[in-house]
Amino acid sequence: MLPVIKSSFPSLMNEFLNDDWFDGFFNIVPVKNNMPTVNIIEEKDQFRLEIAAPGLEKEDFKLDLHNDVLTISAEKKQENEEKNKKYLRREFSYCSFKRSFSLPEYVDSDKIEAKHKNGILTITIPKKEEAKEKEPKTIKIE
Repeated sequence: MLPVIKSSFPSLMNEFLNDDWFDGFFNIVPVKNNMPTVNIIEEKDQFRLEIAAPGLEKEDFKLDLHNDVLTISAEKKQENEEKNKKYLRREFSYCSFKRSFSLPEYVDSDKIEAKHKNGILTITIPKKEEAKEKEPKTIKIE
């Protein structure tokens, strides 16, 4: 039986026709993924979500909680128009996303808080008292 040799080099046709090549050639940057990055941190008594969304203000966000599903969405529309004697220039921009997280039963959904600072939306989700990590306890042997 002959050994199978796999090439780690992409084919010339794939390399030539991929989206990145055309983007660079025409200097076009399409929106491939406008989903902001999210850090999920579990602490002793709470979870913390940090959503990096530079350019968005706190008024652009909407938080909804329904059936233990936390949905974070944002939408921002901007229109600029510049008039001059010789020309009219209009620029439109639109940004939106929606992301949902299923919350575990042991969180206290009535006490969820959100803060926005420097392009980062921080959502604090406290755990219920019975789910909080307890300190180690030494048991006396009699």
